[in-house]
Amino acid sequence: AYDPLDPNGKITVTFDTLQFTDDGYVARVTIQNYYQYRHIDKPGWNLGWIWTRKEVIWSMSGAFATQQGNCLEFKYKTAHSCKIDPVISDHMPDAQGENRTENCCNGGVLSSWAINPNKSSSSFEITIGNLNGNSSLFPPPSNLTLISPGPGYSCGPIVDVKPTVFPEIGGKREVQVYRTWKSTCTYSSFVANKAPTCCVSFSSFYSPTFTSCPLCSCGCKQADETALVCNSSNVARSELQCTDHMCPVGVHWHIKTNYREHWRVKMTVSNYNLGVNYTDWNVLVQHPGFNKSSLTYSFNSMLLPTAGFADDVALFSGILSYNDKLLQADQKHVGSVSTEILMAKDLDQFTLHNGWAFPRRIYFNGENCEMALPDTFPMLPSGNLSCHPSYHLFVLLIVLHLISQALFQC
Repeated sequence: AYDPLDPNGKITVTFDTLQFTDDGYVARVTIQNYYQYRHIDKPGWNLGWIWTRKEVIWSMSGAFATQQGNCLEFKYKTAHSCKIDPVISDHMPDAQGENRTENCCNGGVLSSWAINPNKSSSSFEITIGNLNGNSSLFPPPSNLTLISPGPGYSCGPIVDVKPTVFPEIGGKREVQVYRTWKSTCTYSSFVANKAPTCCVSFSSFYSPTFTSCPLCSCGCKQADETALVCNSSNVARSELQCTDHMCPVGVHWHIKTNYREHWRVKMTVSNYNLGVNYTDWNVLVQHPGFNKSSLTYSFNSMLLPTAGFADDVALFSGILSYNDKLLQADQKHVGSVSTEILMAKDLDQFTLHNGWAFPRRIYFNGENCEMALPDTFPMLPSGNLSCHPSYHLFVLLIVLHLISQALFQC
């Protein structure tokens, strides 16, 4: 689950006991996303656990248990859920006032920490009962699970930690909860996806070579004998538009122009999924050229802190209400968004030789994209392998000098 480009990435689930009742307690549960570029998209998170003492959820606000279960034991009091292994979901934004709490009701969507920290958490309140005896001594639930909406997250045990302190009265007063439990969840692409979810292609103005996405990287017949044959009428996975690579998302990096002190790139993100819109999408690019200034024209962009990498990492995302949604494809077209990036050169290091102008790694929505091997990248034509712009100027000066000498002799 460790991601070297986001070593501190995680999601924490915190249970804060706000008060005790005759047969239980009232708690606030908070889900906080600390991943820099991995978010939880629609249809949102589901949170589950297993009770250890036959607890019952009497009531909830800000979220709801998806099943009530068998509550026959409680004939004279209505319980919200009697299941020993409840699954909790977030309310939608149009939830009624009595079902709402602070920082709730976003349909289970959590933004990434770097892109929108104000929308990176969700919380709800829950009233727990059916605890005979001293409810303050009972252990926390066990086996926490986080589904987002697919698999991928693994959560550690729920343990006692130092009680949370909340500010009040504009920060002039601090209020401490009675008890705090916490669990940390981390994400693994290997658990979440049996096949890659995106791929990368390359092209350049200086080469006729087009480096396509790796062929059949996501389930074509050549890669998997049990997969269906890919053709125009028989898609290997019915939700995808049929392509050679069969990836839901493709990222294309095209080098448009080489200036003396800058170079211009066009990056296009294409959605081949026939039934899914990607809302609040993001693309992470690891590239040696980001150590100098860059200008992005139609995406939001920022540099992310990294440790142990010589290359800088830039995070790109859509502009709100303009291109923040990557629309689904149909049978003839794909949904796409694109931008142009103007990048300043480091003239001491810049070279077009050996694929320097292409990214080292690309992620889409936190998922590592399939990339072709570097020896297939577009290269400079034979006989033009010089790597520094001043070389061309030097050759031109020599030619002009020889011409002037010949004219003088004449």
